[in-house]
Amino acid sequence: MLQQIINVLYRHPLSQLKRYRRFGGYFSYRAMMRGSRQMMEASSQLPPVHCYAHGLPVYFLTGKNYLYQTLFCIRSLVKFSNEEFQFILVDDGSFDSTLVAQIQKQLPGCTIVMQDEVDKNLQQLLPPQQYPHLYQKRKVYPHLKKLTDIHTLTGSDWKLVLDSDMLFWDTPQEIIQWLKKPEQPIHMVDCVESYGYSKQLMEKLSGHPIPSLLNVGAIGLNSTEINWSALDNWVHVLEEKEGACYYLEQALTAMLIGEQQSTILDKDQYKVNPSLGDAKPPVLHHYVDLSKKYYYTQAWKKLINY
Repeated sequence: MLQQIINVLYRHPLSQLKRYRRFGGYFSYRAMMRGSRQMMEASSQLPPVHCYAHGLPVYFLTGKNYLYQTLFCIRSLVKFSNEEFQFILVDDGSFDSTLVAQIQKQLPGCTIVMQDEVDKNLQQLLPPQQYPHLYQKRKVYPHLKKLTDIHTLTGSDWKLVLDSDMLFWDTPQEIIQWLKKPEQPIHMVDCVESYGYSKQLMEKLSGHPIPSLLNVGAIGLNSTEINWSALDNWVHVLEEKEGACYYLEQALTAMLIGEQQSTILDKDQYKVNPSLGDAKPPVLHHYVDLSKKYYYTQAWKKLINY
């Protein structure tokens, strides 16, 4: 009871105050949240994007809280490309009949992977008794589903997964070329290294050097080459030695890729955490951290009018 009182009267308000300050104060934060609600409303009015059965496959892990961002990301991609795509939307556990109906209306012909199918794949390929740490972590850390839920799906060996909180501003030639002929991993470059774990431990566990500044906003891997037993062990040891961390998925992906030859997207063309000065990027913006403010208040509106 005492701890609850401390949380209500001190820790939660203090945490909220820090959040306000990070985004320029209370009114600036409120404007950002208002922008996110407007973006959500506007997403339902976006014109349909037709998907093609034999189009270039692009995967999203999404759900009730993120579909509006997914729709804007997809709209931006097709706006600057003449390619035909097949978008595969994977249920993060929050899909319902209303959401599915919206997806089918706005992305006719897309592939929807429901949680039942995901659970069936996981039971067959990653049974909890054999992969206990992946099983437990997946329940409390949704980001891990970008690995476990997507890379256990049938389909092509190579899979490109995009985060929803991104907007394209020009034709992503490098990504399209990779989709047409994937032969090695592809990834973005972060603005600051964000693994949450020491490289020394990561390299000791994986047995090879860790690439610098890997960002998983756009990440392509070969599902058949993922060592799930190693991944299960890495989750266990990383958290046992250095604790839980929000960036675990990014760390695990960096460990999987290691020193493999990869397609590394140019950090200035594919920008992570852009500033206002980067308002018109060459190809792509990944709106993380403080750039969320620009994303919610301006970027999506500019895309509509672009």
